[in-house]
Amino acid sequence: MNKSSQDKVKKFDEERFIKALKNGEEWAYERLYYEYAPRIGGIAKSFLGHDDVDDVVQEVMMRIYKGIKKFRGDSKLSTWVHRIAVNVCKDILEKKKKRKEILTSFPEDDEDSGEYMHHPVSDINVIDEAMEEINYERILEKLNTLSEENRLLIKLRDIDGLSYEEIARIMNKPVGTVKSRLHYARKKLRELLEGGKKNVERKNK
Repeated sequence: MNKSSQDKVKKFDEERFIKALKNGEEWAYERLYYEYAPRIGGIAKSFLGHDDVDDVVQEVMMRIYKGIKKFRGDSKLSTWVHRIAVNVCKDILEKKKKRKEILTSFPEDDEDSGEYMHHPVSDINVIDEAMEEINYERILEKLNTLSEENRLLIKLRDIDGLSYEEIARIMNKPVGTVKSRLHYARKKLRELLEGGKKNVERKNK
């Protein structure tokens, strides 16, 4: 089967899948959860660490269930789902921020009662580059020290393999901005990984 035929099969399969979701067919929602729950969980971890992951997955699934009939196919289903996941995480972060502001707004005596610069785009997948020399847990440890946006960019591009255009739609940013910020995020992660490697080499001397 040539690439053109494969693309047609994939398109038909997705159209059938979306139609089944709109009709509320059980097999479609089982497949949705099986395919997308790990991806949604990964986005949640990028934003929130290990907190609230299950809540995010359930909320995203509920929003898909409520909104699938309005899905018009202007983008891939995966792009739409990723964008919902990002919005759910942002909503949770906003609620946490407001709660924190409320808690820190009390007077002290009542305690008891932060645009990146544009950089040339790098196509180097820093995750693949580091895998040969550093174990995966080490990469995740360093990845979690980056900002929420940087973690998300690296996850969507270097782990999930989404295109720049898909990421731009998910994050509601221009493609050029996505490319420049991803370059910055990769640079920061590489510096962290190389710094950790140098520390290990010093200890072993």
